[in-house]
Amino acid sequence: MNEEKLFCPVEKALAVISGKWKPHIFRHLIGRTKRFGELQRALPQVTRKILTQQLRELADDGVVIRNVYPQVPPKVEYSLSDYGKTLIPIMSSLSGWGQAHIERDNHGGAKQPDG
Repeated sequence: MNEEKLFCPVEKALAVISGKWKPHIFRHLIGRTKRFGELQRALPQVTRKILTQQLRELADDGVVIRNVYPQVPPKVEYSLSDYGKTLIPIMSSLSGWGQAHIERDNHGGAKQPDG
């Protein structure tokens, strides 16, 4: 995540969960631990580099726990931290709002002027 100071709490929260793949990664980690390869198979559209970057950012923000097991080949597992689990109701609400917005757009809902 960018190191600049974010003073707006909403902006700070969005900085943690923003990224094309972070919501998808988050969804796949709810209630389960996954190895890197499992996440990669679950998200075939994301490159290995981007998946690694997004997981690293989530871990740096304390949302995800990265466990590395000292074996050959290396085994790395990812899970939501207790702190990350506090995002579950927020992401659920955001998902519900997004679904309602999709339905609104699909049914010709009124658009508000830009300002």
